[in-house]
Amino acid sequence: MDVMEFFQHSAGKWRSKRTTHHLAFRRSEMGESEIEVKALDAKDPEIIALCESHQVDPSLAVGGCCVTWAASMGWDQEGENHEGKTVFALVPDPEKPHSGQLLRDRGYAEIVSVAGQYHMDNDGGLVLITDYDIMSSVERFWFPSPNVRVRSSTVKRMGGFSTATFCTETRVVDEANGDGGTNSAAYVDPKLIVSPLGW
Repeated sequence: MDVMEFFQHSAGKWRSKRTTHHLAFRRSEMGESEIEVKALDAKDPEIIALCESHQVDPSLAVGGCCVTWAASMGWDQEGENHEGKTVFALVPDPEKPHSGQLLRDRGYAEIVSVAGQYHMDNDGGLVLITDYDIMSSVERFWFPSPNVRVRSSTVKRMGGFSTATFCTETRVVDEANGDGGTNSAAYVDPKLIVSPLGW
């Protein structure tokens, strides 16, 4: 699939289980979140506004998505809030259609508007690379099955401090549509998925 098809396939509600490894402290932190992804076409006002804010011609974008989330982590302090929303816009490289710019109004590692790079790899995974002022991140998303999405990410900060995160995300299927909460033909128990890094 191409990158816009990947975003369209990601549309819907997801439950995410996450393990974050704080490499400097040699400790791991567990967390979970509820995520909703909405695919946006190229003419959506949010895509146009995001392109204009990055001084990119909106006609070059092929679409994108809007992501909202609510999360909790094991080391949270009382009152700590992990809720948010971000918009992505995809601007393909005309010479390499499976890669290009990914514009965000809010970054993964810093809460700032940022432009990164994306590409689809040979295994059908979506790879996002983003450089910030004081850190950089690499994220990879892929689908072991239609209702399971897996995500790994690393964040490197100046001075060598790094984190590595692995997430298993299962689609929340609308019971009103008669699916009984999961699509049994596509659903895979996340406990059966093993991280390629052995976590």
